[in-house]
Amino acid sequence: MYESVDDERAWQAVLARDRAFDGRFVTGVLTTGIYCRPSCSARHPRRENVRFFEAPEAAEAEGLRPCMRCRPNEAARDEEAVSRALELLADAEEMPPLAQLAGQVGYSPTHFQRVFKRAVGLSPAQYARARRVARAGDALSAGASVTEAIYEAGFGASSRFYEASEGRMGMAPSAWRDGGRGVTIHWAVVPTTLGQMLVAATDKGVCRLSFAEGRDELAGRFPHAELVEDGGAFAALLEQVVSAVEQPGDSRAIPLDVQGTAFQEAVWRELQRIPPGETRTYAQIAAAIGRPGAVRAAGSANGANNVAVLIPCHRVIRSDGSVGGYAYGEAIKRELLRREEAQTKE
Repeated sequence: MYESVDDERAWQAVLARDRAFDGRFVTGVLTTGIYCRPSCSARHPRRENVRFFEAPEAAEAEGLRPCMRCRPNEAARDEEAVSRALELLADAEEMPPLAQLAGQVGYSPTHFQRVFKRAVGLSPAQYARARRVARAGDALSAGASVTEAIYEAGFGASSRFYEASEGRMGMAPSAWRDGGRGVTIHWAVVPTTLGQMLVAATDKGVCRLSFAEGRDELAGRFPHAELVEDGGAFAALLEQVVSAVEQPGDSRAIPLDVQGTAFQEAVWRELQRIPPGETRTYAQIAAAIGRPGAVRAAGSANGANNVAVLIPCHRVIRSDGSVGGYAYGEAIKRELLRREEAQTKE
């Protein structure tokens, strides 16, 4: 979806080769007569030789031709193909073969696999599995039994559901539905320079990181879990988390035990891809996961994040450049961003 982007922001996106801006404008290089996607891997032109266009048609009207490396004139076609594939997968009872899905949108299988994964962050097969697991989760949340939820989501057997959800949901489905029943959660409230911080983790990873919360709030989220304060097995992970908060950076090595819908998890993965010291808007996040029209939904998914800092929702700002809201207050958000920016300059 092409949209107006001011020239300075567009130029910074080009310098960063930011894929989030692909489809929002194209870069015309007047000296070569070529126009590119913002993320093009070709050597950067001089700024004075560049002009930005809202769409390939506008660039071609000025006599420019598409770059053969990044093929910017295919961006709109790619977006349309991915959108159509998402519709087909939403209606499908079973994941169609990749060749069939690609053929339905007019692409070769190999090329469409790359296009889809670049837009959504998952392969078509991974996305289809995530949707079915999410449907099972919705059914569990609505009170269905595990067996009912599994078959309602389209899994022919429970074994197929557990294969699809392994490594993704963390807690067993029944524990998820029953507020952590059968799960042990280690937790602690520790002092940090940002205030008192709650950290909680299962044996899979961190399931809650928040500020100004304690045992009561944790018990409200997992009323049937066994809550164990501190504990030696938890100490090393707790130290990692505190360090990641005091010196925020790339914390993707810290294991997490979180779950959401397929859309929410796609947003969270995109948040984790934002480099420390950089920010994105909700519109950029929505575009990066292949859902440019879902800006409000991206904001909601951002707000549903249960592990502050580790999934860096603080790196998302408003389109006008203002900091925007934050569950734990604007002051903490500003300080996290300030620390990250300072570290990138060291």
